[in-house]
Amino acid sequence: MERTFIGAGLLSGLIAGLIAYVFARIFVEPQVAEAIDYEGVRSHAEAELTGEHAHEHELFTRSVQENIGASVGTVVFALAIGALFAVVFTVAWAYVGRRRPTTDPRALAAALSGIAFVAVIGVPFFVYPPNPPAVGEEDTIGSRSGSFLTITLVSIALAVVGVLLATALSARIGAWWAGVVGAVVYLIGATVTAALLPDFAEVPGPVMDGDTIVAPGFPGQVIADFRVYAIADQVLLWTVLTVVFIGLLGVMMRRTRSVEAGVGSVERISA
Repeated sequence: MERTFIGAGLLSGLIAGLIAYVFARIFVEPQVAEAIDYEGVRSHAEAELTGEHAHEHELFTRSVQENIGASVGTVVFALAIGALFAVVFTVAWAYVGRRRPTTDPRALAAALSGIAFVAVIGVPFFVYPPNPPAVGEEDTIGSRSGSFLTITLVSIALAVVGVLLATALSARIGAWWAGVVGAVVYLIGATVTAALLPDFAEVPGPVMDGDTIVAPGFPGQVIADFRVYAIADQVLLWTVLTVVFIGLLGVMMRRTRSVEAGVGSVERISA
């Protein structure tokens, strides 16, 4: 059964990754292109002021990056998420299925997906929203990456603690209030962690030559659109992954019931 769940997770991830890539290609990539165009304009203006002209050669063309590179990256990411989600579901179902046999595995999958999305994507995105190219200083790449990884790992750990706490309290105070307690513990921990981590505000301002603007600052609308489409892409990916996975669980359940019904018929005939 574990292999079946993993296979369902991989298939769900594959379908979700392909759909998410199409969305990103249509909506996210144009924002990336605008950011790269701005970067070129800014670099040219800075070169005119300093007299230093740097010649950069791309290893891969933009066409390769936005088509082959982005598609492979998105699908591989979705496959990894699908496989990890299937593993978590398998462990959770092994625990819940034994203690509450009447639980619908599809409901469990939906609940796990919601919790995982908040912990892995939602909270890290809220604390450190992604930026298009040309936003952010090279000197802070290490700090920004480390801070993002920290909030992500802490968020996942807090989510696990919240779920375990809610599970332990559900028999005493009821599932609803146990869930509320677990959510509050998670939110408090995530808020404290976010407050302790550094803040990064590195949107490029205009390039100035004295009092004259020779290149504008980074367009704020591009940042806003990029972030909206980026989180929308993740919502789409997780939604498709969850829906497909739940659909495959439904197919497994129908097959299991058919097999059990067939075995029961054979036993009755034999008797």
